[in-house]
Amino acid sequence: MRALAPALLSIALTLGASDEHAGHAGHAGQANGGAPRFEPPAPGSYELPPIGRVADAQLLDEAGAAAPLLALRPGEAALVSFVYLSCPDACPTATATFAALDARLAERPALARRVELVTVSFDPARDTPEKMAALRDALAPRGRWRFATAASAAAIEPVLADFGQDAAPLDDTGLVRHVLKVFLIDGERRIRNVYSAGFLDVRLLLADLETVLGG
Repeated sequence: MRALAPALLSIALTLGASDEHAGHAGHAGQANGGAPRFEPPAPGSYELPPIGRVADAQLLDEAGAAAPLLALRPGEAALVSFVYLSCPDACPTATATFAALDARLAERPALARRVELVTVSFDPARDTPEKMAALRDALAPRGRWRFATAASAAAIEPVLADFGQDAAPLDDTGLVRHVLKVFLIDGERRIRNVYSAGFLDVRLLLADLETVLGG
């Protein structure tokens, strides 16, 4: 297997193909062994008005080919996570949550067909298409989960600005200062919610998806 950051590789091996874990992944913090922090509302009992709109930028897929960031049709939705593969903490949390969500969606094919997960690296100099492909291979997604990077830092910068995702290198340490954000985007490329670490709860993501998609 091609090299992955230890934290992400651990997630891949623990969550990527674990049916047993999937049955318990619906609770906030459970990917890290914690207790639920809150009870999400029932799907459809609330609204998620649009809070912005993003462009459908061109990035690179796992094969190094040009591909749209979002490949959505009307009546679909995407969850987009910006990460870097050498991240020691926050990014693995997002990837673990997506792995758990992918497993839950596999149990609901009618919903899964309308949902796309997108993991995008904001460190293209190190996170090449080959490395993104290695992560995908390790996680073995069951549904529509794509892994993207960019040709250069200059190519990813306008995408980060469009989404409002911060990412600033910390000197020459190889680390990147950023706030963990996951974006819920509808089929018209409207932002319907933004999640940070405290709200990366698979139950909430599922409820929001159902609310935006109408069941």
